[in-house]
Amino acid sequence: MADEKPSALKRLWTTLRRPSAKHSLIGLLVVGFVGGIIFWGGFNTAMEATNTLEFCIGCHEMRDTVYQEYKKTIHYSNRTGVRAICSDCHVPKDWTHKMIRKIQASQEIYGKLTGFVDTPEKFEAHRMELATHEWERMKSVGSRECRNCHNFEAMSGEIQKQTVYKKHMKAKDEGQTCIDCHKGIAHHLPKEYKDPDEE
Repeated sequence: MADEKPSALKRLWTTLRRPSAKHSLIGLLVVGFVGGIIFWGGFNTAMEATNTLEFCIGCHEMRDTVYQEYKKTIHYSNRTGVRAICSDCHVPKDWTHKMIRKIQASQEIYGKLTGFVDTPEKFEAHRMELATHEWERMKSVGSRECRNCHNFEAMSGEIQKQTVYKKHMKAKDEGQTCIDCHKGIAHHLPKEYKDPDEE
């Protein structure tokens, strides 16, 4: 048993733990620090690139369906010229929640590869399922992404129509969140959707 060769993993670990005979510790630290900055910068650049409107509509599944609907809404074109893009509504701003959301969204790669919603007909067949998942996600985080721009505290009873303002204040008092009332604000509602207030 004593003659057995150490495993490849053990040899690698021993090599990694041994100080370098060719390079100084300072040199290794500087290379590691600079390499870390380059990696972190590249990683964040890639993450931000996936938050652009161009990236989101880069595949026809989005470009030919929900993007066309969104272009007809107030989030796309309005009197103030402020445009909310896909990531404003579907991706958290803070790093931790953004990474969690990006990992969840990676399932869309599988959907792309398998052709899950690669035609308008398939998309419509799954619209209720997709919308329900997104509504549940938004509800679970208190419509966090909506509140990046819309805040109950910032709403003015003098500027906002009184009926709308009263509804917003009632929703605030009852602990409701944006998605409770504003489903279908940027995309068509599924045909199967039943408004709970109308039942």
